[in-house]
Amino acid sequence: MLNSSYRFETGSATHSGCVRDHNEDRFLAAPEHGVWLVADGMGGHFGGDVAAQIMVEQAASVRRAATAPDLHARFHDRVARANEAIRSHSERNEGATIGTTLAALLIHDRSFVASWCGDSRIYLLREGTLHQVSRDHTEVQELLDTGAITAEQAENWPRRNVITRAVGVHEEAHIEDRFGDLQDRDIFLLCSDGLTGHVNDDEIATHLRGQSAQRACDALLNLTLDRGATDNVTLVVVRCAFKTYVTRDDNASRKAG
Repeated sequence: MLNSSYRFETGSATHSGCVRDHNEDRFLAAPEHGVWLVADGMGGHFGGDVAAQIMVEQAASVRRAATAPDLHARFHDRVARANEAIRSHSERNEGATIGTTLAALLIHDRSFVASWCGDSRIYLLREGTLHQVSRDHTEVQELLDTGAITAEQAENWPRRNVITRAVGVHEEAHIEDRFGDLQDRDIFLLCSDGLTGHVNDDEIATHLRGQSAQRACDALLNLTLDRGATDNVTLVVVRCAFKTYVTRDDNASRKAG
């Protein structure tokens, strides 16, 4: 999909981290189709990396969509297919719990959809202010929402990394969506929890401002590695810029002048 209103600059980075022996994260950057995605697999040697790869391959098959609702519908269809394929892989591996989180950005013309499942996150830096678009599907987030614990307690909660949703774990994948309109100079960050476990929101905002998408990815990855990177870490940055057009009359005027 060639976007008629916006152009995009994408950066990406992934690393196994300083502790894990292999990388179960995967990502997709397909600006030509309006799809970006980060998937954090779970399942260890039973195939967390396989689950994440299945999700990425299905999302990559979305291809060109006619409208924003069409793109959204196509993506949800691919999530359903990935869910079924991951469950089949689980059955072939002793019924082990295998799945993947999902953080996806879909863009068609001037509309975007943030879709997520689990604790991989989607951020938006707009007019210099960072917003967390997604909301973690975790036990600790549910406790925060009900007021059972405070934000300070959540920082060291013993089950803070237990997720409540993942693609491939249940018969249906329960994806949450948030819809919005693009603005000029919007910057999106999609990331696995390997980043947010070591880097806070203020630091994320600082690195997203004023540098290219790839430089931002590299800087955030290096910061995470410097702090021990206890998990796989993956991030995708998407910078959006409104296209400007020069008409034939404008060109003629410039030449005449």
